[in-house]
Amino acid sequence: MEKLPMILLLCSMVIATPVVRGVVEGPKVVEEWFEKLSHVKEKVAKLCFYFHENLGKSQTFMPVAQSNITYTSPNFFGLVVVMDDPLTVGPEISSKLVGRCQGLYGSTSQIEMGYLMVMNFVFVDGEFNGSSLAVMGHNPLKHIYHEVSIVGGSGIFRLACGVLTSWSML
Repeated sequence: MEKLPMILLLCSMVIATPVVRGVVEGPKVVEEWFEKLSHVKEKVAKLCFYFHENLGKSQTFMPVAQSNITYTSPNFFGLVVVMDDPLTVGPEISSKLVGRCQGLYGSTSQIEMGYLMVMNFVFVDGEFNGSSLAVMGHNPLKHIYHEVSIVGGSGIFRLACGVLTSWSML
């Protein structure tokens, strides 16, 4: 059996969000939630999980656009890729699935190998099931440590803000 190469990224997030009970049931519930917002205490959470970018036969990312110079540029400038990577509780791809990392990244630097990352961490299990976190920022690929902004969320993470930190494990 062919062994599939994989990039594992350990993600650690610190999130500040108003306390929310669960996933929204309708517009009326959201409106009531916003009316009570001024009385809600901010909550800080720290999450840790792994997302797996599969480079093998069952590829989890796909190039969808490129510029005229993308493949002659040393940094693949202009390349746009979509992704749908599993999120797990452990470093093994076989560990418990808690969600998916879905989004896109584009090579936006002509100087270094770096991408603009726009991702949603969509949770499908456990206490965060049905909720998501929206993440956006610069990801310099040659650096081991990466830091990207959490710019929002849905469900239990409604109005979330914070930082996602990750380490490449190549």
